[in-house]
Amino acid sequence: MTAPTTDASATPQTLSSRLERALRATLDGEVAFDEYTRHLFSRDASMYSITPLGVAFPRHADDVAAAVRVAAELGVPIVPRGAGTSLVGQTVGPGLVLDMSRHMHRIIEIDPVARTALVEVGVVQDQLNQAAAAHGLMFGPDTSTSNRATIGGMIGNNSAGSGSLTYGMTIDHVRALDVVLSDGSRARLEPVDEAERARRASAETLEGRIYQALPELVNANADVITAKMPTFWRRACGYRLDRVVGFGPEKPFDLAKFVVGAEGTLVIATRALVDLVPKPQRTVYAVGHFTDTASAISATTDALGCHPHQVELMDRTILELSRQKIEFAELGNVLVGDPGALLFVSFTGDDEAELIDQLDRLDARWRENGHGYHTLHAVTPAEQAALLKVRKSSLGLLMSAGEGTRRPLAFVEDTAVDPVHLAEYTKRFKEILDDHQLEAGFYGHCSVGCLHIRPFVDLTNPDEVAKMRTVAEAVKDLVAEYGGVNSSEHGDGLARSEFNREIFGDELYEAMREVKHLFDPGNVMNPGKIVDAPSMTENLRDRDALPPAPPLRTTLQFEVVGGMRGAADRCMNIGACRKSTAGVMCPSYIATKHEEHSTRGRANALVKALSEPDPHAALGGERLHEILDLCLMCKACKSECPMSVDMASLKAETLAHHHEIHGVPLRSRVFSSIRALNRIGSATAPLSNLPGRIGFLRRLLDSALGIAAARPLPTFQRVSLLRWFRRRSTAPRGTAPLGAVTWLADSFTTYTEPHIGQAGIELLERSGWRVDLAGGGCCGRSSMSKGLVDDAKKKASALVTSLARDTAPDSPIVGCEPSCVFMLRDEHAALLPDSTASRAVAGRVKQVEELLVEAIDAGRLTLGADSWLAGRRIVFHGHCHQKAEVGTAATVALLRRIPGAQVVEIDAGCCGMAGSFGFESEHYETSMTVGGDRLFPALAAEPEDTIVAATGVSCRQQIFHGAGRTAWHPVELVREALAARDHE
Repeated sequence: MTAPTTDASATPQTLSSRLERALRATLDGEVAFDEYTRHLFSRDASMYSITPLGVAFPRHADDVAAAVRVAAELGVPIVPRGAGTSLVGQTVGPGLVLDMSRHMHRIIEIDPVARTALVEVGVVQDQLNQAAAAHGLMFGPDTSTSNRATIGGMIGNNSAGSGSLTYGMTIDHVRALDVVLSDGSRARLEPVDEAERARRASAETLEGRIYQALPELVNANADVITAKMPTFWRRACGYRLDRVVGFGPEKPFDLAKFVVGAEGTLVIATRALVDLVPKPQRTVYAVGHFTDTASAISATTDALGCHPHQVELMDRTILELSRQKIEFAELGNVLVGDPGALLFVSFTGDDEAELIDQLDRLDARWRENGHGYHTLHAVTPAEQAALLKVRKSSLGLLMSAGEGTRRPLAFVEDTAVDPVHLAEYTKRFKEILDDHQLEAGFYGHCSVGCLHIRPFVDLTNPDEVAKMRTVAEAVKDLVAEYGGVNSSEHGDGLARSEFNREIFGDELYEAMREVKHLFDPGNVMNPGKIVDAPSMTENLRDRDALPPAPPLRTTLQFEVVGGMRGAADRCMNIGACRKSTAGVMCPSYIATKHEEHSTRGRANALVKALSEPDPHAALGGERLHEILDLCLMCKACKSECPMSVDMASLKAETLAHHHEIHGVPLRSRVFSSIRALNRIGSATAPLSNLPGRIGFLRRLLDSALGIAAARPLPTFQRVSLLRWFRRRSTAPRGTAPLGAVTWLADSFTTYTEPHIGQAGIELLERSGWRVDLAGGGCCGRSSMSKGLVDDAKKKASALVTSLARDTAPDSPIVGCEPSCVFMLRDEHAALLPDSTASRAVAGRVKQVEELLVEAIDAGRLTLGADSWLAGRRIVFHGHCHQKAEVGTAATVALLRRIPGAQVVEIDAGCCGMAGSFGFESEHYETSMTVGGDRLFPALAAEPEDTIVAATGVSCRQQIFHGAGRTAWHPVELVREALAARDHE
C-alpha cells in the first residue's frame, strides 16, 4: 500500500498552512489548527496518541466532501471521528481530523411504519432512542456508551453491546449510507440488484470503478473468503468480504453493509438509514451471586438454555471499585453477602407474568445445578436502577483503578469464543496473565462469549511494553485455537491491525489490501488501520507523547501520582463527560457541543500546558484560559467522571497562576469579597436593593464590572440571620438532650434568605439540639471559584481555627448552603493538607437533612398530616456540589417524611447558575442555555400547584429567573409541615 502522496518539498508547517487556508476558504464549519486543539484530538480512549495537522468541524455533507477533496489533493490523511471513544486507536492519526459530532447530529426522519430512521452520523445513540421511543421503537445495538456514542462511530466500528444475542451488531441494522469517497465525490450505498450494480459500474468515476472491480475481486477470492474468514458471527475485524461474497439474484450487492466496521478507511459516512426494532415493554433481571468469576462463567450455559436477552458478567474488581464512588452507593443496599462475581441475565417482552416465570425457571435451574449462592430478582425499574448503573459503568470503573501511568489497557479486551468454550477459554486466558504477573478486571457479555479483560500495564516501562506485546500474541493464538475472533466489538485500530495478516492468512489479507487500494488509491482515508498497520507498540500515549512533567509549585495539594499534571492526566478519554441526557457532567459541553468544553477536553489541555518547559507560564496562556473559561466548577466531574478528574480544583489552581502573571481582575476581587459586600448590603437594606431595580445602574454595572444587566440581583434582608440569632439569644429554647450542633452561617442565605437558616435552626432546636451559630467568617468558596487560592486558604484557615476553638469538638456542623458546607469537607483538605484542625472539622460536617430525618424517625419531631403540603407534588432539584460530595439521598428522604406529599427528584442536570458564573455578562447566555437544556423544560411541564424545592441558593435564583417558579429550600417545607403542637 502506498503512503499518502504529499508534495515532497513541503515542510509540515507549509503543508499545514496550505491545508488550513484551503479549508477556511471552502468550509462553512469551523477549522482549528492551534496547538491546543491538535493536542485535544491527538487522543481517544485508547493507549495511543498521534497529533494531527488540524481539525475541521463540518456542518453538513458538503463540508465533509470539500474537506476530503482538499486533503486528498494535498495528500493529507483524513481521520473521521465521532465521540472519540474508540478503545484501540481508530480515531487518532496524522493529517486532518473531521469531528462529525459537533454539528452533524440531526435526526432527519423516523418512519414508524417502515421501522427506520434517517440520521446524520453525529446523532448519539440515546438521542435516537429517545426520539424512537415515542413510536415504541429503538436502535437494536445497545452499547454501554450509548449516552455519547454516535451512530457514525458505531457504523465505523460495527458496535454491538449487551443485547447482541437478540439484536446482532450494527452491521445488521444498516440499510443505506450516504458517503464521501476518497476523492471527495459522494455516493449512496445500498443493496442493489445486478442490473443496478452494472449501471453504476459503467460510470467513469471512483464509485463506478468500485462497483466494477469489487465484484471481480470478490469472485476471484470467493473460495479463500469462504475458507479463511472467521466463522464466529460476532466479529469487528477486517473488511467484511463475507457480506458480498455470493451476490446474485437471491442476494443483492450491498456496499452499505460492506463498509460497516471499516473504521473510516474506505469511506466517510455522512447520513445513515438504519433499522429500528420494537422496544420491549418490560425487561426483568436475574442477578446471580457467585463466589468467584469462574463459577459465574460456568453458570452461563444454564442461563443460555433459558433463552435470555443477555447474560452479562461483572467480577469482584468492578464491584469493589463501585463501592468507592458516591454515584453507586445504592448498590450496597441491593447485593446479598460479598459476591466475587455477578451474572446479569435479562429477559424482555410485554407480559410481566411470563417474564417472572422465566426468572423462576432460571433460578430453579441454577439451584438444581449448584450455581451461585443467591439469585436476586430485579423486576421493576426501581429495583434495577442501582444494578444497571454499575453494569453500564464497568469500563469507567475499571479504568479508574489505574495509578499514574499504570493503567488498565485495551489490547486483548474483546476477544470472543463460542460461549460453550468460554469457561475453559477464560481459565487459560487468566493463566497467560498470571504467567506474566499481570492483573486484570473481568466483565462483559457471557451470552456471546465476549469478555472485556484489561490488564494493568505501565507503558513508560520498556519491559512492560514488551510484556504487553507477548501477551497480545499469546491471546491471539489462544483465540485461534478456539475458533474465536480477536476483536468482537471494538475493532482493529492500532492495537490489533498488525496481526491481521496472520489472522486471515496471506491470500485473504492481500484481498483486503486490494479492497483498500480500490476504495482509497491515494491512501488518505485513515491509513494504518486494518491493513498496512504500524506495530501495536508505536505511538504509545504515555511513552511517546508526553515528556516528563517539569516541576511546578501549586497552592492546592493534588494527592495523585504526578501532582497537578497527574491529576489532569488521569483522564482516559472515555467521554463520559459528553453525555447529555442524564446526570450533571458536563454542563458547558451540553451547551456548546464543543470538545474543548468537555471535562475531557479541558483535562487534555491542562496536560499539554503542564508538559511545557515552563508550566507556570503555560498556565497563564490565553488559549488555555479560553478553554477553561466556560467550566462552571460544578464538581460533577469529581463524582460522575469514572476517573474522578476534579476540574473545579484544577481550574482554581490554573486561575491562580494566571492571576500571578496577569493580575487579578476587579470583578474577581469583588466576587471574592462577597461576604463583606452582602453584610454591607444587609446592613443598608432596603436602600442597597435600589441599584438592582434601576436600569441605568444595572447597565453601569454591566459595563464597569461585567455583571449582566439581564440577571436579577439578590435582595438583601435588613434582618440577617446573624441579627435574628442575636436578638433571640436570651429567649428560652427548650431543653437540648442531644447536645450542641453548629450552624454554619454561609455568606449568601445569611444576608439574602435568612428565613431558611431560621427554619433550619428552629427545626434542630425542636429536635433536641442546642444550636450554636458560626457566623464569623467566609469559608473561602467565592475566592476559590475565582482562582484567588491564597485568599481562600487564609479564609479557610481562619474559619477552621474559629470552629475548632469556639464550638464543641464533637458537635455536628451543618448549614443550608451545600457549596459552603461541603467546602469544609473537600477544598479545605486541599488548601490545608497539614492541618489536623481542618481534618477534625471536616469529620464533623453533616447535612442538616440527616439530623432532621433522624429526629422525625425517632419521634422527636412531628410533622402534621393535615398541613397544606399534604397531597401536593414536590419536585426537587439538587445542588451540584451536594450531588458530587454526598449525593441527594438524605434530602429526598427528608422531603418524603412530609405526610401526604408526593416527592420526585428531577434529573435535570446543572441549573447553569454556578454562583458568580451566571451573573457574568459573557457567561449569561451559556448559563441560560444550560438551564434551558433540561431544568427549565422539566419545570415548565409541571402543573402550577407543583412545589419546587432546591438546596442551592444559585439554583433557586436560576429557577426563579429562567422558569418563573419560586423554589423552597427543603428545610422551609419541613418547617411548614410541623404538627400544630410543634408550631406553638
